[in-house]
Amino acid sequence: MQQQKRLARHFSRALLALAAVALAGPAFAAPDTAATAQYQAAIANPARTDEDRKGDARRRPADFLAFAKVRAGMKVLDISAGAGATSALLAAAVGPGGAVWAQNAKPSPKLDARLAAAPMANLHALVAPFDAPVPAATPPLDLVTINMSYHDIVNTPTDRAAMNKQLYAALKPGGMLVVIDNAAHAGAGLSATKSLHRIEDASVIAELTQAGFALDTRSDYLHVADDPRDQPFFKMDGRPDDKFALRFVKK
Repeated sequence: MQQQKRLARHFSRALLALAAVALAGPAFAAPDTAATAQYQAAIANPARTDEDRKGDARRRPADFLAFAKVRAGMKVLDISAGAGATSALLAAAVGPGGAVWAQNAKPSPKLDARLAAAPMANLHALVAPFDAPVPAATPPLDLVTINMSYHDIVNTPTDRAAMNKQLYAALKPGGMLVVIDNAAHAGAGLSATKSLHRIEDASVIAELTQAGFALDTRSDYLHVADDPRDQPFFKMDGRPDDKFALRFVKK
């Protein structure tokens, strides 16, 4: 009898807990439909090029925007922007109330051509060295992105400690830094950045932690388990390569 009473009490508590989850769950677990619509509109933005869209299956822009927690009105710095595919996506996602600075260490004719063909009022080309990538006039930032370029920066004379500290200082408290790059073997460190254009995620984490960042989370949305990680991505005959995605936060 006592055991039956105990079981009844446990059952009642379980029902109450489930009821509480049911009441609170939708607000927590339901997808952010506004953000989803915002991301889809950004992906469909006519300022994006046909070349951008060709890369969508490989880069998964909706997952990228969600992982970076991009919201309207954000101020964003895209490091090593190249031709501006990521920068243009971010500019479309943050909307007219936000702004994106597309940083390159030297002028990018492809980025200039993109902006000439399809101007975006909130997207600004920025030429600045990697170890001093944030101009003094830039407002406090919500987000910094380094998309498939940290390994390339390793292969330059850049003082990465200075770069990372400046990025940390440029962010608002709670601001985020998202790094996505080609994954090297565990233990490879920085040894494959030039030969394979890959980098070990542990090395990135160590360098950014040293600058004051805290690793917030990681995602496997670009993880490719069967990539042997022994070839550069451009020698893999179109097969997807393994990438890591790391999100850091300024405490």
